[in-house]
Amino acid sequence: MAPSPDRGGASAAGRHAVDQRPVRDRAGRRVRALARRLLGRIEDGSPTPRRSNPDAVVDCAVYVNGRREPGHLHYADAYARARHGRDAFVWLGLHDPGAAVLAAVGRTFGLDELTVEQALADGHRPTVQRNGPVTLLVLRTAGYVEHDELTDTSEVIDTGDVMVLLGDRFAITVRHGAAGALRSVRADIERRPALLAAGPWAVAYAVCARMVDSYLEVAGHVERDLERVEEAVFARDRTADIQHIYQLKREVVEFKRAVLPLQAPMRTLLEPDGPPRALHRWFVDVDGRLSRAVDRVAAYDDLLTSIVQSRLAQLAVEQNNDMRKIAAWAAIAATQTGIAGIYGMNFDHMPELAWRYGYAGALTLMAAAAVFLYRLFRRSGWL
Repeated sequence: MAPSPDRGGASAAGRHAVDQRPVRDRAGRRVRALARRLLGRIEDGSPTPRRSNPDAVVDCAVYVNGRREPGHLHYADAYARARHGRDAFVWLGLHDPGAAVLAAVGRTFGLDELTVEQALADGHRPTVQRNGPVTLLVLRTAGYVEHDELTDTSEVIDTGDVMVLLGDRFAITVRHGAAGALRSVRADIERRPALLAAGPWAVAYAVCARMVDSYLEVAGHVERDLERVEEAVFARDRTADIQHIYQLKREVVEFKRAVLPLQAPMRTLLEPDGPPRALHRWFVDVDGRLSRAVDRVAAYDDLLTSIVQSRLAQLAVEQNNDMRKIAAWAAIAATQTGIAGIYGMNFDHMPELAWRYGYAGALTLMAAAAVFLYRLFRRSGWL
């Protein structure tokens, strides 16, 4: 008997479903394999494709046993890899980041709101703060501005700040301002893997060492400016202007505010609960160089104060000399005026009115009195 149309249709649909089953199985296997690969990437900390860092990110890298891992990673992927790796940490470098970028970085690295706000603003005083597992180190940067001559508005020292955020598996450097670029710092410390193997605190040491070295370098340039100002102040022609000296003193005071306050945070870093023991002697070396920089800057400030006082004393002496010269010439002129006034009264009974040589004699007396007074004032140092 021939099958009915309904049964035939049902049989065809069943055969079609059976034929499509291997296709669905293969598609399912591909989806599951892709999911396993993506899950493996996440568990291994591998980077997600098509993910780039913001413009504020200068560099981001993962370091394992003091050596940089290859590749350019997004900071979130780098931190994930560092957390799952052994003896690994991530170093994220930021330059003038915006609020949105810092907020995203804070969420990724587990930073609290206050720490993010502090990293966003500039102009902080050098300090060390511990906010739970995160340590915030603030340093001031300094750079010497080349100039042909010192003027009333010359910028001698350019300052900024660098903030170093240290955690168990990360080091974040946030730089504000043009001075204090950290590319060379990263390059130098990467050539010392044994030191970089100490972890994120090795980054803090490298930044502190570079900042203190820059202080000493700027101090050398300022010393040469001071020598030129000192020569100009005590030269015979005295070409130094008091406004120029004040401008240099203002720049040195700004430099002093960047260097001197770092002493207390550096002492804090030398305490037992500070950096790892392996880095203690390196921080001691930085503290010694900082002391030299502090001594030099303080000496420059005192020297500039002495130069300003000397210049003010010179101005007072010069004004006194000018007043004496004016008084001497006024006395000479008063003598001539007195003689001329007496003989210009035109009284009837006056001596020498009818004398033939009276006019010449009066002129001769005036000239003789002027010469006598001039020689007298010249000998006394008034002229």
